[in-house]
Amino acid sequence: MFWRMTGLSGASPVDTILDKENFTLEELLDEDEIIQECKALNSRLINFLRDKAQVEQLLRYVVEEVPEDSEKKRSFKFPFIACEIFTCEIDVILRTLVEDEELMDLLFSFVKPDHPHSTLLSGYFSKVVICLMLRKTAPLMNYVQGHPEIVVQLVDLIGITSIMEVLIRLIGADENIYSNYGDAMQWLENTDVLEMIADKFSSSVSYKSSIAHEHDSPEVHANAAEILCAVTRCAPPSLATKICSPSFVGRLFHHALEESRPKSVLVHSLSVCISLLDPKRLASASYQAFKSNLSHGALVTASPETVDGMLESLGNLLKLLDTSAENVLPTTYGYLRPPLGKHRLKIVEFISVLLTIGSETAEKELIRQSAIKRSIDLFFEYPYNNFLHHHVENIIVSCLEGKRTELIEHVLNECDIVGKILVAERLSSLSTESNGPTVPSEERAPPRIGNVGHMTRIANKLIQLRNSNSTIQAHLQENTEWVEWQTNVLVKRNEVENVYHWACGRPTSLHDRGRDSDDDDYRDRDYDVAALANNLSQAFRYGIYSNDYIEEAQGSLERDDEAAAASCFSSPLAERSPGRSAAACRRMDAAADADCGKQRAGEVGEPRSGRAHALSIYRRTMNGVPASATKIGAKRSPGSENEHKGREQAGGRKELVGIGPLPQIGSRSSWRKSGSERCQDWECELIGQRISPLLEPIFLLFLPKTSF
Repeated sequence: MFWRMTGLSGASPVDTILDKENFTLEELLDEDEIIQECKALNSRLINFLRDKAQVEQLLRYVVEEVPEDSEKKRSFKFPFIACEIFTCEIDVILRTLVEDEELMDLLFSFVKPDHPHSTLLSGYFSKVVICLMLRKTAPLMNYVQGHPEIVVQLVDLIGITSIMEVLIRLIGADENIYSNYGDAMQWLENTDVLEMIADKFSSSVSYKSSIAHEHDSPEVHANAAEILCAVTRCAPPSLATKICSPSFVGRLFHHALEESRPKSVLVHSLSVCISLLDPKRLASASYQAFKSNLSHGALVTASPETVDGMLESLGNLLKLLDTSAENVLPTTYGYLRPPLGKHRLKIVEFISVLLTIGSETAEKELIRQSAIKRSIDLFFEYPYNNFLHHHVENIIVSCLEGKRTELIEHVLNECDIVGKILVAERLSSLSTESNGPTVPSEERAPPRIGNVGHMTRIANKLIQLRNSNSTIQAHLQENTEWVEWQTNVLVKRNEVENVYHWACGRPTSLHDRGRDSDDDDYRDRDYDVAALANNLSQAFRYGIYSNDYIEEAQGSLERDDEAAAASCFSSPLAERSPGRSAAACRRMDAAADADCGKQRAGEVGEPRSGRAHALSIYRRTMNGVPASATKIGAKRSPGSENEHKGREQAGGRKELVGIGPLPQIGSRSSWRKSGSERCQDWECELIGQRISPLLEPIFLLFLPKTSF
């Protein structure tokens, strides 16, 4: 057990098994507390498990398949417990494993071609090997270096995600391993592991792979791309230099553009190229599993030679944008003939990233190959593909914000982005006469096009940049239709979409992340919390603040409030309000006496609701007596202590924290008290009965936790 207390805990079931004269490893593995005992470093248990015979048996549970008719314990429980024992990272057990050549041979026999590779055991094998990489890095690397066939076998099993994770760490794309044991990984410079991984995109079986039937699966292509993307983020210098070389990039494009290859090859090959241009991007969502172990500080950056290697195959790549597939995809709004497809979407994303690196050679080549113009045409041909709209908007913004006039003129003139926006705005619904790939359904009215929001953002970007760019300004001023559309449509649309002017409140906006979430809640209430807090601070200014500077600041507020206050006590108001006229004091005294008479006669009735009413009564009552007599938290008079206790026992009324029992206002006994006692009871009554449910928690926050 983790915690043992003498006399309170019995003997562990594991110790009970160890006390036997003859026991087996299976008995220990069948005990539920064995993992806890290993983590608690049970010396008897660890001394038993560290023996070579026990470590070998644990390894067999991890790497050997069992017949289908075996017991569930042997098929599921024992392999799981054995893997967990290794991952407890007990040094003596791991040392027994890495220092014995036969045990290491048994462990890596799992990756041999003639060995079955189930998903379950692949996960256990991966966890054990990664644990050895983290805790016994040097011995493990020395073993792998002495057995180079292991790298080839791991590459052959790259379609299994667990094996892919082992390979990522093995080639150094892991900060924890490479930063601490860089010398032990220098042998990777003399291997062609990156070429072996890249050739997984090829149609031919390479490097003695005996699992050709699994070579072309999409999982193989995806995992190969993830490994190469990981190398672009963190890898030894030798591998970083190799992956950025024009020859390696040419190899990727050669496999991607090879005829009769599945589209997954093109998509994942371009993912690697995009990662070279922008290493901070992630290849896929599954890479999130262990991205925290990767370094984002030493990123591989693409050199001009790398970009030139990509541009050599750009012409053949752009030809795929004009695909003529005849397949039809039914949608909720009609049909797509043909659909855009993942490969064309990935090509547009590649063009978008290529424009962000600021390469003049790449920009000129994209203009010459009409890549930007074709991407903008796809933007209007597929008005409901939001992924495409996002990438094309980035392409247009990159061109407009660039420093080269040639690129801006190409977007404005050859691509005619302004004219296409105006045409799409004029025909805001999906056209039934268009020859484009997006065809509306004949059974319903044509829907509104779905890229209006992106067109609005592009138009606003043009207006924003025209003040600093004479080319954009001259182009917009020459187009009278644009000026009219901007005045009559765009300005009104921006006003309607301005979330800060909405009467229903400000919703969450992607472009307004500077404001704190607590600040959002503060402003989304249906009442003015700021004014409410200010009223509360004035209402409780007697006795709640102890700082001298706060009391001085409240002095002026007290004098202002006294001008409109009335009292329900018998002392003349003129005595407490020097400087006020006698007539005004008499009128206010008369009003106060009338209110007090109603209270004495029991004419108050049911308490009225409303926080403004409660606050006004409270301030009026508090201001009508001297500050020294109305301090919240003042001590009870000695003579009234028994009376308070008696009321508490007899009435059984609710008692608030720090306030004491609530008195019964309106009774004769309450009016026989002194002025300060009546004020205290009046405060309790207001807090207990006249406060609305909304304000009661806020009042309790301001009250001192002392009894009256």
